[in-house]
Amino acid sequence: MKKLIIFACLFFAMLLTFAQNTQAQTTKKKGISDQGKGAIIGGAGGAVAGGLIGHNVGGALIGGAIGAGGGYIIGNETRRAREKKERARRIAWRKAHPRHHAHPYSKTTTVTTIKYQ
Repeated sequence: MKKLIIFACLFFAMLLTFAQNTQAQTTKKKGISDQGKGAIIGGAGGAVAGGLIGHNVGGALIGGAIGAGGGYIIGNETRRAREKKERARRIAWRKAHPRHHAHPYSKTTTVTTIKYQ
């Protein structure tokens, strides 16, 4: 009886896992931001360095916190630089192609009226 209960639990766990995967495939993943990537990499590197320097868990925690903060700042600056470069590229394209961005109704027209007698 015990084996049957264990088998049934494993079967339902596998069934729920497959059902969860089919739902996850229909949604698009957003991904992780540059700040998040920087914080993860910086935190891991800081924890390793802090553990090696401090020879204990406290040093690893302090190093990880400092590394995560520094990594977040570096990731944020990377994102801002990329956005600035993209913005400059779009502005340069608009300057090179001015007629594509002119609104069709923004041009003024002059109407001449003629009086007939």
